[in-house]
Amino acid sequence: MKKIILLAVMFVSVLFFSTNSYAEENTILVQIKTSQGDMTVELYKDKAPVTVENFLSYVDSQFYDSTIFHRVIKGFMIQGGGLGPDFVEKKANAPIKNEADNGLKNDKYTIAMARTMDPHSATCQFFINHADNDFLNHTAKTEDGWGYCVFGKVTLGTDVVEAIANTKTMTAHGMRDVPRETIEIISIRRK
Repeated sequence: MKKIILLAVMFVSVLFFSTNSYAEENTILVQIKTSQGDMTVELYKDKAPVTVENFLSYVDSQFYDSTIFHRVIKGFMIQGGGLGPDFVEKKANAPIKNEADNGLKNDKYTIAMARTMDPHSATCQFFINHADNDFLNHTAKTEDGWGYCVFGKVTLGTDVVEAIANTKTMTAHGMRDVPRETIEIISIRRK
């Protein structure tokens, strides 16, 4: 009986440690340092491999340093990553394919790729959902149904998302919903 219990304990221990090491090896975290505080984002490479690799290519090249959150709509989302404080658009890499059909939802605090009306036009800009935005989810592989690709979630620093989302906005530089005070993305780095 003692041998059976010992074997069971050893099996559970092996299973636990192998599962944990798998999770640790496959967990990709980035830290977004902003003028409002820091956020930690977990990236879902298994669900959105092209999108995560694209995002990390910008992170690793320090592309996001000194960009801004240029569009903030409380109860909807905060968008940034493509413009400098002078509102000049940074030169982005080629667009990527839309992976919004990955089963992930645009729920509050998830991070997704911004794009134009063309479903496959995402480059560097991203947004963090400030609500459960079901209307942004994938419904069909059509121009209107593609949706916006979720590729991660804020796991620490949701208070920073709240602070940014609650900032006062204005119309400026030919755009609406611009924060009255510049909200800088100081850097984004792997953790």
